[in-house]
Amino acid sequence: MSKKQPLTILIVEDEDSIRLTLRDFLKKKGYNVAVASDGVGAIKELLDHEVDVIVSDYRMDILGGDYWIRFLKKHCSEQKVIITSGFLKPDFPVTFPILYKPYDYSELEEMIAGAFGDS
Repeated sequence: MSKKQPLTILIVEDEDSIRLTLRDFLKKKGYNVAVASDGVGAIKELLDHEVDVIVSDYRMDILGGDYWIRFLKKHCSEQKVIITSGFLKPDFPVTFPILYKPYDYSELEEMIAGAFGDS
């Protein structure tokens, strides 16, 4: 009988306080967590680790916004992606689920679990 491995989540967030507190929250919930402060750092993490879920801010100074979304669509089709944003408007076309800031971390955890049928 094999034990189910915890999901590995990559948090891509340029705001230190959000990135680090979200990392700590998800680790306490039993997830493996990697972090990056921008899209370039996220690419490095994706090359070095197997990632199940990418939780990414939309607006970041280095490789964020539309180019980051295009990269995720083209190169990360194997991972579930959740975009977080305090900037995007509900009518802005992004093909990934969006969680609007400010949000409660438990809302994000529900989205992650729901994406894998664990809810």
